[in-house]
Amino acid sequence: DGDRVFRILVNFNQNGKEETDDSWPAPMAAALVSDFPEVEKSGRFMGSPLFDLAGSNQVRRSDVQQNTYEEGFAFADQSMLDILKMPMIYGKREQALSEPNTVVISKSKAEKYFPGQNPVGKTLVFNNDTKNTYTIGGVMVDFPVTSYLKYDFLLTMTGHQLWDDEQTNWGASNYPTYVLLKKGVDTKKFEKKLELIKTKYYLPLMRQAGLKELEEMIKKAKLFMQPIGDVYLHSADVNDHIQKGDIRYVWLFGAIAIFILLIASVNFINLATAKSANRAKEVGLRKVVGSLRNSLVAQFLTESLLYSLISFSLGLLLAVLFLPAFESFSATTISVPWREWWFLPSIVGAVAVVGILAGLYPSFYLSSFRPIEVLKGHVSRGSKNSYLRNGLVVFQFATSIILIIGTIVIYNQTHLILNRKVGFDKDQVLLIQGSNTLGEKQETFKNELLRSSEVKKVTIGDYYPIANTKRDGNTFYREGKKTEGVNVPAQKWQVDIDYIKTMGMHLLEGRDFSKELASDSQATIINKAMQARLGLQNPIGEKIENGWQKFTVIGVMEDFNYETMREKVQPLCLVLGKYNSSMVAVKVGGSDVKAALGYVSTLWKQYSPNQPFRYTFLDESFARMYDDVQRSGNIFTAFAILAIIIACLGLFALSAYMAEQRSKEIGIRKVLGASVAGITTMLSKDFVKLVLLSLLIATPIAWWMMTKWLEDFAYRVNVSWWIIAVAGIAAITIALITVSFQSIKAAIANPIKSLRTE
Repeated sequence: DGDRVFRILVNFNQNGKEETDDSWPAPMAAALVSDFPEVEKSGRFMGSPLFDLAGSNQVRRSDVQQNTYEEGFAFADQSMLDILKMPMIYGKREQALSEPNTVVISKSKAEKYFPGQNPVGKTLVFNNDTKNTYTIGGVMVDFPVTSYLKYDFLLTMTGHQLWDDEQTNWGASNYPTYVLLKKGVDTKKFEKKLELIKTKYYLPLMRQAGLKELEEMIKKAKLFMQPIGDVYLHSADVNDHIQKGDIRYVWLFGAIAIFILLIASVNFINLATAKSANRAKEVGLRKVVGSLRNSLVAQFLTESLLYSLISFSLGLLLAVLFLPAFESFSATTISVPWREWWFLPSIVGAVAVVGILAGLYPSFYLSSFRPIEVLKGHVSRGSKNSYLRNGLVVFQFATSIILIIGTIVIYNQTHLILNRKVGFDKDQVLLIQGSNTLGEKQETFKNELLRSSEVKKVTIGDYYPIANTKRDGNTFYREGKKTEGVNVPAQKWQVDIDYIKTMGMHLLEGRDFSKELASDSQATIINKAMQARLGLQNPIGEKIENGWQKFTVIGVMEDFNYETMREKVQPLCLVLGKYNSSMVAVKVGGSDVKAALGYVSTLWKQYSPNQPFRYTFLDESFARMYDDVQRSGNIFTAFAILAIIIACLGLFALSAYMAEQRSKEIGIRKVLGASVAGITTMLSKDFVKLVLLSLLIATPIAWWMMTKWLEDFAYRVNVSWWIIAVAGIAAITIALITVSFQSIKAAIANPIKSLRTE
């Protein structure tokens, strides 16, 4: 029923910025079913680390002590199993998540923890929390690799809430919500009816609270649906917590692949027309003995189609052989769709299109020779086609230059991201994973860590400026000015006393948190962006609130990038909070990192003997946030190299042929005293002119393409003139090296050999 399953999204303008979000209040799913007869089922699916167990956990059977680290946890309503029609191996789908503290696990995890058994009714312990064990309500088929829903543990939403009365609160949005529409529902008409959600639930709440600014924003907001099949590739602008692709990259790399195929076709056309004289006598003789032009066209097209068929067969074989390497290279899973009805017809169609495209012009051109002229030896030897050949060479090198410029820009942007001053010290910070299993021993573990001379600072917490750590969005305003002041959306991070010192963040005003001051439990340190948005001229001592808590500002810290550089730094405040965090950050000394790791590892085994020591470095985790950018750069580079090689192969063959055609001219010039350098220059300059023309054409196209690509980043490089210059010099150098080999070879040849027949 994929055509009837949709994700509900909202588009709104917040402080001049367009945003699209997938999160809704807890009661939204129930309201969709009760208020809209078109909805058959509705459910929530939460995979973000907002929930304590969502994301990753330490897992064990209740009858063993050894923990195993697992990823792929999400919370789901019972109705989501029905909406997704989840196939079950064990247990009944209709009630697998209907009870509190139940979990549905995948077939692969069932085999891992309960090999050869039906695990329904057995219990799992997460993060050593023996007070809240989870009973297995069912075993589902593994999600396919082609699904964006990559989960092995679905935890019930039944009986779960973030705080008291949270499940009936329309003031906090945390839950991605899906609907299964009844058959025959007009989706466009239904989307318009979704406006009822705003008027029935949101606007009365805003009016009651006196939040005029939010009321106006909600009035202009647009609710709409996204087909579940579009989520993976068509959600680049949606704020969600899923791993996804981007259809723009699919189109971009698909277009580049087509251009490379066109470059190869250009080579075929160029060489076929340039070497036309070699087949002129064959055409003449065939026409003399009665061949019609149509049969000659058919013959040449058939030859082109055979080349295309052989090329596609080899290409398909190479694609299958190199697929594992490409999957690793691109960090994605791809399969050749042999069983799909459209696959082989598509290949046959592509063979025909490429074969006909590459062979059409040469076929008509070769078949157009007049027999009497050919047999007299009056054939132009391809000279009439010099404009066409030159145009095709320009096309080849323009494409190559665009790819070179793109590669340089992506490399520069990646370098900027990874080396830009980000507002915190990400070097030599060790992130220990799974510390929530320590329970009450966390503080003791922290103090023991500090006993080592190699450990400088330690902080316990779940909020870090890297992906897949906790986030907590709130709306803040100045004390007593909820209805008249500016309401600022901001992050509220719970940290411990040593967070700022461990992370190397910089205070611009005020002070850090202090152990000695009990009042700091109600204090906050805000970033510069939050100060500006709240309009605090003298922030120290000011009070801010978020509707249920008040905080006194004791410090202002320098802005730091806690999300990717695709967006500007947003308002954020730090508050003291103590809870069972899943990570411990350790700032180690620079003298002997290996010794520090050894000490931390040994200490971990003492405190958590039944759990492997897992860690990452903060700078590595930060770099992984931009893996997609680096992968794009790598793929772009590979495409650029491939395009240049193919263009050079054509240029090499074309220059060889042109040198062959001018062999007598070269012989005469040498006899008359021309130098090797002069002849080489003569043969090369025409090609250099074509490359310069290619650069002229490619520059505005490449500039426009890369400027559009860079718009995704709030902090970005410029497409500078030197990038274009480097690309042009590289293209000219490559062309010269390619052409010069044949030019020098022709220039140093013995002129007697070329003039002997005269």
